[in-house]
Amino acid sequence: MSAVLLSGVLSTAAPLTASAAVGAPVRQAAAASMPTPITAAAARTALSALTVATPRSMAGYSRAKFPHWMSQSSAGAGCDTREVVLARDGQAVKRDAECRATSGTWKSLYDSRRYTRAASVDIDHMVPLANAWRSGADAWSTQRRRAFANDLTRPQLIAVSAASNRSKGDQSPDQWQPPARGYWCLYARAWIQVKKHYALTVTAAEKTTLRQMLGTCPAPADPAGAE
Repeated sequence: MSAVLLSGVLSTAAPLTASAAVGAPVRQAAAASMPTPITAAAARTALSALTVATPRSMAGYSRAKFPHWMSQSSAGAGCDTREVVLARDGQAVKRDAECRATSGTWKSLYDSRRYTRAASVDIDHMVPLANAWRSGADAWSTQRRRAFANDLTRPQLIAVSAASNRSKGDQSPDQWQPPARGYWCLYARAWIQVKKHYALTVTAAEKTTLRQMLGTCPAPADPAGAE
C-alpha cells in the first residue's frame, strides 16, 4: 500500500519510504534512539533520593540563559545539537552541505506519529528548561546551563512531534504525560535520571506521578529456578 502523506505526516499503517534528496545519508539509527535511561529499579531508588521542594520563582528566567543548539563540529561542518539529534533519532536521514536534514523518517514516541519532514519535528528537552530553572538551575552558571540544554550523553534530548512538544511545554509529569501510555515507563526513567544527574528538585505531586508512571514498567523476569 502506498504511504499517504499529509503535511509531512505519514499514516502509521503506511510503509516508510524516505524521499530522495540532495545530500548523503547519515549513519542509520533506530527511531528515537536517545541514550537508554536507567532501569526501572534504579529509577525507583533515584526517585526516593530526589529532594522534594516547592518550585522556585521564574523571576529572571529566559531561554537565552540556556544556550542551546550549540555547534557539534565533530558531527560535521555546520552541525549543531538539533541536527545531531535529528540524524540520531531518524531513519534514512539525508542532510545538505550545511548539515540540515533534508529527508528521512521520524517516529514521535510521545504520540506514535510518523513524519517525513524535519520541519514537523521538534527536539524536546526531556526536563524542560523552565522546569529546570524552577528546580535549581536558576543558581547555575551559564556553562552548566549550556551543558544541560545540549546534553547528548543522557536521555535529555529526543525528536518528537511539534504538536506533542508544544502541548507539553514546560510541564512536569504530574501536569503532562505522553499521550502514548506505552511510553510512560521510559519517560519516567529518563526524567528521573536527568533530575538525579543535575541534582534538580521535584515537587511532591511530581514525585507521586513519577512513581505511578514507573508502575507501568514490565515486571522483571523471575530468575531461573526461582520458586
